[in-house]
Amino acid sequence: MKASTLKMTEGSILKNLIWFAVPILIGNIFQQLYNVADTAIIGNLLGDNALAAVGASAPIYNLIVGFAGGLTNGFAVIIARHFGANDMQRLKKAVAMTYVLSAAIAVVLTITSLAVLHPLMAALKTPSDIIADTESYMGIILMFSAITIAYNMLAGMMRAVGNTKAPLYFLMISVFVNIGLDFLFVKGFEMGVAGAAYATVISQTVSVVLCFIYAVKKCRFLIFDRTCFEMNRPMLADLSLTGLSMGLMYAIVSVGSVILQGAVNSFGTSTITAHTAARKIDDIFMLTLGTIAMASSTFASQNYGAGRIDRVKKGIKYSFFLAFGWSAFSVLCAVLFRVPLISALTGTSDETVIDTASQYIIINISFFFVLGILLVLRSSLQGVGRKLVPVCGSGIELIMKVVGAMVFAPQLGYFGICILEPIIWTICAVIVLIDYGVFIRHTEKNTALRKKAALN
Repeated sequence: MKASTLKMTEGSILKNLIWFAVPILIGNIFQQLYNVADTAIIGNLLGDNALAAVGASAPIYNLIVGFAGGLTNGFAVIIARHFGANDMQRLKKAVAMTYVLSAAIAVVLTITSLAVLHPLMAALKTPSDIIADTESYMGIILMFSAITIAYNMLAGMMRAVGNTKAPLYFLMISVFVNIGLDFLFVKGFEMGVAGAAYATVISQTVSVVLCFIYAVKKCRFLIFDRTCFEMNRPMLADLSLTGLSMGLMYAIVSVGSVILQGAVNSFGTSTITAHTAARKIDDIFMLTLGTIAMASSTFASQNYGAGRIDRVKKGIKYSFFLAFGWSAFSVLCAVLFRVPLISALTGTSDETVIDTASQYIIINISFFFVLGILLVLRSSLQGVGRKLVPVCGSGIELIMKVVGAMVFAPQLGYFGICILEPIIWTICAVIVLIDYGVFIRHTEKNTALRKKAALN
């Protein structure tokens, strides 16, 4: 397999975005198959209660893994910026510091998450008939969270320099391993939900090992080199602040989802099952929007590092175009195929579960046009170093989810849960649009001043 990089500071913008995004999209689909395989196998082999147990753990999993993924993506933004500027010396130093910071995060995250798991599940009012399975599943996942961090770190660094294919190949292999182990552990060894968790951990380990071997042989500059590790306080601050801002952005959103899950749990096991299925389907369709946003972020970061603000703006416009096209396709699929998708995922024929899940899917996916604007701009603004507004927008999202759990759900029932996120997306999209306008005016003013100075 030949190593490759993609320099997005030159050539066709649309082609660069698509060429970069397609492998990530396929990889994200396979990443989702980790959870979808667990959900489908557990739902069909172990029943609704076991499925609800895994579903009740999802917001916790997303909180912890999302925070770690956000951090490593933030590190990758800095690496991409140095790659765009063709500054290989600073790139190697950023890589070395990324390894150290990721290792420290893994230790702290594992210890903290295991310590708070039980009180958190109790605080979320997890039903007594599923709480044991929920804690069993999450405890195993969290114990090995360093594996997830390692994969995100290695894959993020490869993507920062345009190598999106290698992480995809290794992820595809690990997903097939995961599905095989799911059947072996859950059905063959009758290990229950714990078997599904072990299958996920082992398969993720496979992807990490393959990524590392590939990097040693083909992308040596992405392997930790002690000679490159010199204390560089400005770079350490830049990595830490960018990583923390993206990590907090993901974490704040996930904290809101955790709180919202508490409201969903109060409606009982049937609603939890429906919500779990609806979220899985919603997440599958959301993958492409997230992928477009990731491509836009890396494109913006590389071109910002190269001083190509004109390409940054055009890249965002093309990203909007791609996001709107996918949103239209998602709405069509939601209208036509939601019922068979719900049935296939859960293995249930309960009309209440199907109707409840359908309500959530239709309402949420209809607002993907707004979500596309939010995700593209939020990621792109992070790519050009604007950290504050995206994080503040996520803070507003957290506040609104708390209000939703306290007001919308008690007053409107599950319908209140369904309409909450579309309202949040709309408000946050307006905020990032304003910040993007400020960024454009600021860069245009600086460009004009530089041209004036050059003439004088």
